[in-house]
Amino acid sequence: MARIRALLVVIQFSITVAITIFFMYSFRKHAHKVIKIWMKFQVFFLGIKIEEVGKLDESCDMLLLNHQSILDIIVMEYIHSRNLAWVAKKEITDLPFFGHIIKAPRMISIDRENKAGLIKLLKESKDRLSKGRPIAIFPEGTRTNGKKLLKFKSGAKIIANKLNLRIQPAVLVNTKNILDSQKLTCNPGIVKIIYLKPVQASKNTDWFEQLENDMRKIIENESKNNEF
Repeated sequence: MARIRALLVVIQFSITVAITIFFMYSFRKHAHKVIKIWMKFQVFFLGIKIEEVGKLDESCDMLLLNHQSILDIIVMEYIHSRNLAWVAKKEITDLPFFGHIIKAPRMISIDRENKAGLIKLLKESKDRLSKGRPIAIFPEGTRTNGKKLLKFKSGAKIIANKLNLRIQPAVLVNTKNILDSQKLTCNPGIVKIIYLKPVQASKNTDWFEQLENDMRKIIENESKNNEF
């Protein structure tokens, strides 16, 4: 059944992403509203229930998350009321057709193999923030199995310190078990989101390393206490 659901999700994604991209380009000023409608539909279609622990501070400049599944983005877009600017790998942006899901709403695309990538990330982050859009980033740089946290890449730290950002950290639990695009399985279930206290970025503290350690402990603890 999990495989059948996954195939239905792939078909549904292909159709609704095309529709979403069309409307985002057609109504550029309302791209965020279009995204919100699509995300609400996905949460309903996938049979997701959400459990939140702690409080989301939407006034923060950066949202910093662990990464297991595309569902991480769907869930946070569903919850967060502001127009998030997600940082995505250039490989995703360059995908035929699907890359427009990054281009149309003007998300941030970076080339990790290019030394100028960090400069571009800084420039585009300043631009999005000036437009009232918080930066959403996965500091691990890639997806994991959800049971352990990978070592953070330095990009988020550099940008946050340079721009003096206030960070909202959050840990998502169980998203990979619900939607695993690598194994092509899909199951309805509960996504648990644990919000840590907001942190002020500063070059004079080890906030980034401490945050990585705190998030790692939460993920390992959740992994031990839950079967996912």
